[in-house]
Amino acid sequence: MKTNWIASMMLAFGLCACGGTSETSNDKKPDKEESTSSGNPLTAPVDYIGAVGKAKKVSEKKVNLANIQNAINQFKAVEGRNPKTLNELVTEGYFSRPPRPPRGMRYVYNPKTGQVGVR
Repeated sequence: MKTNWIASMMLAFGLCACGGTSETSNDKKPDKEESTSSGNPLTAPVDYIGAVGKAKKVSEKKVNLANIQNAINQFKAVEGRNPKTLNELVTEGYFSRPPRPPRGMRYVYNPKTGQVGVR
């Protein structure tokens, strides 16, 4: 008899703990980027791997852009002008080969301003 009582309490607790919450528009936090995390402990490893992959892509983009911008600034200091293309940095020896943009993106260079970006 005692076992049935414990089992029913465990079942009731489990049902209460699994209940969902309803969010209204006032409950949401204003974020610039939406989170891909579901908040489910069972999907936490997958969410973590996705977050690490996204962070890697963002950091690669920032480091590569900083390196390219530095090479553009060095070129301008030596030559007195911005390079016509990013490939000119390679031909003049500032890079052995241009850094690859993150997967699915490309570099955009404006020779008038000397600014480089990723799209």
